[in-house]
Amino acid sequence: MQILKMGQVGGGIGAFIGEVHRKAARMDGGIQLTAGAFDIDPQKSLEQGKTLGLDSSRVYQSYTEMIEKESALPADERIDFVAVCTPNHTHFPIAKACLEAGFNVMCEKPMTLTVEEALELEQVAKASKKVFGLMHNYTAYPMVKLAKDMVAQGDLGKIRKVVVQYPQGWLYQNLEKTGQMQASWRTNPKTSGAAGCMGDIGTHAANLAEYISGLKITTVLADLTAFVKGRLLDDDGSVLLRFNKGAKGVLHASQISVGEENNLAIWIYGEEKGLHWHQENPNYLHVLDQNAPEQIWKRGNQYVADKSAAAGRCTRIPSGHPEAFLEAFANNYCNFADTIRAKKEKRKPTALELDFPGIEAGVRGMKFIQAVVDSSKNNNVWTSI
Repeated sequence: MQILKMGQVGGGIGAFIGEVHRKAARMDGGIQLTAGAFDIDPQKSLEQGKTLGLDSSRVYQSYTEMIEKESALPADERIDFVAVCTPNHTHFPIAKACLEAGFNVMCEKPMTLTVEEALELEQVAKASKKVFGLMHNYTAYPMVKLAKDMVAQGDLGKIRKVVVQYPQGWLYQNLEKTGQMQASWRTNPKTSGAAGCMGDIGTHAANLAEYISGLKITTVLADLTAFVKGRLLDDDGSVLLRFNKGAKGVLHASQISVGEENNLAIWIYGEEKGLHWHQENPNYLHVLDQNAPEQIWKRGNQYVADKSAAAGRCTRIPSGHPEAFLEAFANNYCNFADTIRAKKEKRKPTALELDFPGIEAGVRGMKFIQAVVDSSKNNNVWTSI
């Protein structure tokens, strides 16, 4: 297996998601962090690079310097891809510059700040012919992939109803006023975009619903609220969903649900069976039948791999040993990296290798955010995506 060289933008000292990306990328031994521009403050970037044990010549003061100097290196020495792990408003310019310079990109979600940026980045990605990944990690849990394959294989029958939720409680108070970094940028329209809670975690719920069901959300009716006094963006929202092929749904996302942590969960009901999956207990998939006892499928067993090659591919350890959040990130990195290797080998990537969110998911996420915001602002009317 060829070791791919990773460059990272963001993920400075104290950053949460950037460290998650680093741990996940190196989990399977096929990716090596080689370079980075870790902080908008050049000195802090250098300090982080030293902490990570990188060659100081590969630690840069800005992403533009990283692109320029890495591009000047011989092809077998420069980085193979860039992981964009910065606040929302910087995703577009960084990803665009990297793609145009000929680097593959793994980007945090939401992909851009606006739909217009998303559509432009889609064109840039297509023109570059580089691999673009979007880190919707929740679709990379083994039991989510099992659920997707059960639906695709017709086990549930035609899908009628999709219910998905993502309640958190961490923003139940005005945390941004305390100077807490994560709260500050996520509640600021200039750095977060048109939505707060819906952009941050509502997009995860929508992406999960479409991934498992195999359907597309076509129209939404949304009610967004900023419950915390003085907050500029929504911290809670309820959305009715209409899917293609006639299915209906409900999406609830909240960051003021006191006591909740990351209670992402989904229920899907077809004409014959139903299923549900819970992110905080992710190694189990529940399958429902009106005329039979509930089934609980358990991650790591051979019967799961027999049913779903995708679930088997991203399972690392035997049953009874939990796999979860970091491994889901790693699963996306594994497929993303294998797709890059396939292109280097001048072969067509397999369907399993291509099983990670890409530019299309990014565009859909931005259209979902805009439709939800528009619906809520226009007296809760049905709005097309």
